[in-house]
Amino acid sequence: MGKITGFLEIERQDRTYAPVAERVRDYKEFTIPLAEPATKAQAARCMDCGIPYCHNGCPVHNQIPDWNDLVYHGDWEEAARNLHSTNNFPEFTGRICPAPCEQSCTLNLTDEPVTIKTIECAIADKAWENGWAGSPLLREKTGRQIAVIGSGPAGMAAAQQLARAGHDVDVFEKNARAGGLLRYGIPDFKMEKHLIDRRVRQMEEEGVTFHYGVNVGVDVSAKQLSEDYDAVILTGGAEKPRDLPVPGRELQGIHYAMDFLTQQNRRVSGENTPHGDPILATGKHVVVIGGGDTGSDCIGTSVRQGALSVTQLEILPLPPTRENKLMTWPDWPLKLRTSSSHQEGAEREFAVLTQGVAGENGKVTALNCVRVDASFKPIADTEFQIPADLVFLAMGFVSPIHEGLLNELEVNLDARGNVIANTLSYETSVPNVFVAGDMRRGQSLVVWAIREGRQAAHAVDAYLMGASVLPRI
Repeated sequence: MGKITGFLEIERQDRTYAPVAERVRDYKEFTIPLAEPATKAQAARCMDCGIPYCHNGCPVHNQIPDWNDLVYHGDWEEAARNLHSTNNFPEFTGRICPAPCEQSCTLNLTDEPVTIKTIECAIADKAWENGWAGSPLLREKTGRQIAVIGSGPAGMAAAQQLARAGHDVDVFEKNARAGGLLRYGIPDFKMEKHLIDRRVRQMEEEGVTFHYGVNVGVDVSAKQLSEDYDAVILTGGAEKPRDLPVPGRELQGIHYAMDFLTQQNRRVSGENTPHGDPILATGKHVVVIGGGDTGSDCIGTSVRQGALSVTQLEILPLPPTRENKLMTWPDWPLKLRTSSSHQEGAEREFAVLTQGVAGENGKVTALNCVRVDASFKPIADTEFQIPADLVFLAMGFVSPIHEGLLNELEVNLDARGNVIANTLSYETSVPNVFVAGDMRRGQSLVVWAIREGRQAAHAVDAYLMGASVLPRI
């Protein structure tokens, strides 16, 4: 531990944002990094706890106290090696992870946790700047061939790990580029896509082959792949969105959030958008149904497109601004969170149920809503209407898409419609077919996807070779 009294002497300082009026003019990242001396000072705040609860909070088991200490002492290269030993893509998580590690930090008991996410991002960016993010020495080729279906964070992590173990890995992606929701769901103002392209180039140099525009189960036979390859890993995510079955749902102007975000991301990158009318918030009253990160992304994108107003509806009651530490710490707390997109201009309504949609000439004009109690039951005489020209459904995802890939393979599913596999073997009910990420666990975080991709790679390596050279975590 470098500075024993660091947490007593140094106040928490985090990254800042560009001014709202400036950042909403484009889709570029607007987070302003800390200068190197400030980052080192923040790393010195790590208490080196006897029990590092941040380890429990971090799904990929980042060795946070270790690389905090290394940063404080200025050994950035060793910090980068340490960070990459548990996390294939820290430049992703350092930007879009909600940082459950910080909620588990001992200093969070006083609402001043170590700026773990900021330090992680600084290490990752410095590693790329100095050529320290390169691959470890690749092992000799094993002659085994593995197909990874889906190129989101779980698929990318699994593919990279297996390629480094000496296997030949083919990644099949139905879209034109790799990344899954990292590319098509996360707006560029939160994470620019050249970061993904850089990792893809690295993986190609390591021997991973990407096949784009290939929807397995539609364009090619899933069963044929399972016969042609020594192992198949399903990492297609949970893409079936939760719908809103209310009167008027069929009116024009109501869209799933991901359709809107995907279209805009393609527009920013210059990729062709699907045929049909563009989904644009320009000059419209926008209502976002759903209070999570996807809804927040819809807000930020709508503001940048020039919406007249943006309102976000959440069926849950207004959470407290500060959690009861003695009741929740070190677990993830329920509390009010205000994102950068909320700060850009959005009204937020809590404990609201949408009962129906009003419209004229086949287009949505308003939402019919009602206040609800803690049991989500409507409260009498609290009905109201919200003007709406454009409505985004951002209420999460219910399961993977079953049509095509999963139906053809006939893998067993759980009660929620996810593919069944345990977290030791990651093997499905079909021999030599494995699964990882949201397709197995349901909608979750990028860090859980990376963790499951890495663990599935370890399981597949052991399945093929009898034992694995890859880390379990």
